[in-house]
Amino acid sequence: MDLDTKNKIVVSCSPGLAEAVSNELRELGFEVEKTDPKAVVTSGTFRDAMKLNYVLRTANRVFFHIDSFRAIHPNHLYKNAKKIEWENILQPDGYFSIDSFVKNKFIRDTRFANLKLKDAIADRFMEIMDKRPDTGSEKNEAVIFMRWMNEDVELFIDTSGQTLAKHGYRKNPGAAPLMENLAAAMIRESKWDKTSHFVNPMCGSGTLAIEAALLAIGKYPGDYRGNYAFQHLQSYQSEAWDEIKKGLEIHEIPEKLDFKTIASDRDGNVIDIAKENAKAAGVDHLIDFQVCDFEETEIPKGSGVIMFNPAYGERMGELEQLEETYGLIGDFMKQNCHGYLGYIFTGNMELGKRVGLRTKRKIPFFNGKIECRLLEYELYKGKADS
Repeated sequence: MDLDTKNKIVVSCSPGLAEAVSNELRELGFEVEKTDPKAVVTSGTFRDAMKLNYVLRTANRVFFHIDSFRAIHPNHLYKNAKKIEWENILQPDGYFSIDSFVKNKFIRDTRFANLKLKDAIADRFMEIMDKRPDTGSEKNEAVIFMRWMNEDVELFIDTSGQTLAKHGYRKNPGAAPLMENLAAAMIRESKWDKTSHFVNPMCGSGTLAIEAALLAIGKYPGDYRGNYAFQHLQSYQSEAWDEIKKGLEIHEIPEKLDFKTIASDRDGNVIDIAKENAKAAGVDHLIDFQVCDFEETEIPKGSGVIMFNPAYGERMGELEQLEETYGLIGDFMKQNCHGYLGYIFTGNMELGKRVGLRTKRKIPFFNGKIECRLLEYELYKGKADS
């Protein structure tokens, strides 16, 4: 498989993050051809797919198109898949797994479709080379993805393998962690300019502050990851991968920034976890960690963003206390954060109403299966706050 042949690339994402992924792709010079709730379609070379694995902050996986064909019955799938030159894609002494999304009247169990595809690949190898790769369910080596909708089959190389949503630096997620790709999307979709202050009270495991610091210095998630599925393909060239990384890696992290990134939490143990994660990311010296109630968090003079990710009442008995908390957050921003943009991420819009400030934007997201909003507030002095 030629690394420079252009083909369709599909970038999958968590629900609600397609717009964030689209914006990232456009910034990188890729044309967005189509968007779905959980995927964005673009095109590029296999080198491009490798690069996207390294740089994308808001995505889940990067799929590179292999082939498309019609298949009504599982036997048609086998026949057409066996024609593909798998010996030029997979290593005969390697390992591969198959993942799929199937909606076909002859298939009641997706595992059966996967088995037919695996048999086609294995049988071709045995006929041509008299040996075949091992197979299994682990996605830490080569991965083939099949999308079979009615009579249309698309086959892709899942170039990522393990999800890109986890950026690799978080050694201790803490309680109710915010996934790294969601945190990055929240910051990117806010109006933070990466040159003004970023304040994150109630910081938990520190993911928002860490992602803000990484964005500010231009450090990519790929810096923390050593294994991708594309590295286990027949066409993989370590020299090409080293060349891609060479143009993207940060060789020296700055000793300080021209603005403050602050993460606070009233629980000292939580701050210790956040510090541990920030140290693993290499940005602990760029974040000012504070043990205090959110009302005591330092708000540096000037402008910037203050972003909250409070609880939103997933357990019974929390709502009454949270109503008071949301009101106090609103009071704090109104009285102490003049000139800032305020953001509250919540999955409970009734609690959001308790903030008591006029919402300028309500940016839709999902946290797992929970529909959420990132609420934006312009924080002025005086009447504009009311």
